[in-house]
Amino acid sequence: MFTGIIEEIGEITAISPSGDGWRLTVRAPKAAADAVHGESIAVSGVCLTVVASSADSFDADVMKQTLDVAALGGAAVGTRVNIEKAMPVGARLGGHIVQGHVDGVGEVLDVRPGAQWSVLRISLPTDLAPLVVDKGSISVDGTSLTVSAVSAPTEASAWFEISLIPETLTATTLGSRVVGDRVNLETDILARHVERLLAFRAAPEGGSR
Repeated sequence: MFTGIIEEIGEITAISPSGDGWRLTVRAPKAAADAVHGESIAVSGVCLTVVASSADSFDADVMKQTLDVAALGGAAVGTRVNIEKAMPVGARLGGHIVQGHVDGVGEVLDVRPGAQWSVLRISLPTDLAPLVVDKGSISVDGTSLTVSAVSAPTEASAWFEISLIPETLTATTLGSRVVGDRVNLETDILARHVERLLAFRAAPEGGSR
């Protein structure tokens, strides 16, 4: 379990085949300093399990399904990634509940820099659109953010916007995002539970329960 508060920006330093997936080596000194075998670390919003570590790096395996559904599948040596270690029991929930289970990938459609902040407009897969609301929470590349605008249900292509303060621009990889970049999206787990509940209540009499 994570909160979406990024602890450091890491860098992928090696990628090697591992079965039908990859083994990544990520340089992230803060996370690696006390990393232990088997613990979870979110890499740009993807929950990965540490299989080895050194003083400043850790290794993690990424299965093919994750590579297929997450923007991490387009990563290369040198790619910068957002790093967050799992939230300890009793810690403050500074962002929102983030599982590290990517729901889909969005594309940066527009970047509007301002004097004190920057606004990103990001495409939204159709199936995720009902789960994203104005002023609601969303995880973008593992970063807990508040939605500042969202497309109307009648629009042909769904999108949402996030407004990034200076701290977020410098402490995460989102400050270097440009139009066309792909980002990992995780919607609010509470919204997903509500959607599932309503789907069952709307099911025909005698349907599966």
